[in-house]
Amino acid sequence: MTTLTETVQAAGTRDDLERCPLPDTYRAAHIRAQDTEMFTGVQDKDVRKSLHVGSVPMPEIAPDEVLIAVMASAINYNTVWSAMFEPLPTFGFLKHLAAQGGWHARHDQPHHVLGSDASGVVVRVGSAVQHWKPGDHVVVATAHINDQEPASHADGMMGEDQRAWGFETNFGGLADYAVARASQLLPKPAHLSWEEAACNPLCAGTAYRMLVSDRGARMKQGDTVLIWGASGGLGSYALQFVRNGGGTAIGVVSSPEKAATVRELGCDVVIDRTEIEQGDPGSLQRPDGWKRLGKAIRKAVGEDPHIVFEHVGKATFAASVFLARRGGTVVTCGSSTGYQHQFDNRYLWMKLKRIIGSHGANLQEQWETNRLISNGRIVPALSAVYGLDDAAEAARSVQTNQHIGKVGVLCLAPGPGLGITDPAARERIGTDRIELFRNAAGGGR
Repeated sequence: MTTLTETVQAAGTRDDLERCPLPDTYRAAHIRAQDTEMFTGVQDKDVRKSLHVGSVPMPEIAPDEVLIAVMASAINYNTVWSAMFEPLPTFGFLKHLAAQGGWHARHDQPHHVLGSDASGVVVRVGSAVQHWKPGDHVVVATAHINDQEPASHADGMMGEDQRAWGFETNFGGLADYAVARASQLLPKPAHLSWEEAACNPLCAGTAYRMLVSDRGARMKQGDTVLIWGASGGLGSYALQFVRNGGGTAIGVVSSPEKAATVRELGCDVVIDRTEIEQGDPGSLQRPDGWKRLGKAIRKAVGEDPHIVFEHVGKATFAASVFLARRGGTVVTCGSSTGYQHQFDNRYLWMKLKRIIGSHGANLQEQWETNRLISNGRIVPALSAVYGLDDAAEAARSVQTNQHIGKVGVLCLAPGPGLGITDPAARERIGTDRIELFRNAAGGGR
């Protein structure tokens, strides 16, 4: 253990942290460029075979960046994509970024440190950083923005050079240290532990933009919202935003066990898709499956959805277009089951529906999301916690859809439950409520 690591874990002061030398290497979950063809012709692209935990060189930080001692991180599906080398190896992203020259050249390495969520302690700041200093407790927003693009000043997500941190950039959060731009930082919610805080930014911010932001579906009170994958990372935050915003949440899950969990979490209506599929997993891509699901929704709530929260992709998109009401909205941010969607366009144009593409969240949207988390209106979706050395197992649990909510990863935090600096707020919000997902999952790992 390095002096800096010991100082971070001992909650050292700003002066203490600045006096500690940076280590030459650090522990990180990473993939290797030499392995990009390892899954060619392989049906089960098991990420435990491609995701490695070991030492990598410590990078320098640019003037607008900070170095963070990562206390905890979390698994997102983009880490699974990276470790499967699908839809294409992420080393291409790194080379494209490095080709811009200057500080960007650091990102082109024979390894890619993954991870798009993190909570931790700032240990170094670049010369141009204004609002953060060593010792600050932070969480990291996912959007890596070029603030010199004009479009970024209207909406950070609209810049051509916007990237997903830890997926399209190197030095991500599944590590003992991470590099992020100052424009990605948010204050860590003081009532949460490191792992509870780390699991929120990517999925919660994405769901906020999709549903609440004026760039998304603009959900209003009373809206009926169909949420695919309601027990997963994105879906579990969507469920909370719908409930918090006065809407009716209809959650679709993939097993009776997940259905029971989502009911416990307060979803208004829960539909087990296996009952709709009736032994035919492809039925939701055909009209007979769409109509069975639509009938179940109308029986439960008496109307069709105003909004369909879509991130599953090929397996559900045709159903989503069909199920949204006349004038309704399908908002999509991903395609975990495939990117090539086929749907009956008559249900889109003749019933005046809209499809909205949504990606990540800009800093303002992340700030609003973090505010809701900090005041306890949105709770962490953390259901299980692994150590960094077991990051590949954590990613495998997400790859095989064995999880609910979010799967956390402890990095420099020596154990779970640490980092809470406002226990009074935690007591006021309620520990049982904060740990709702963990309790629903039976305590997690």
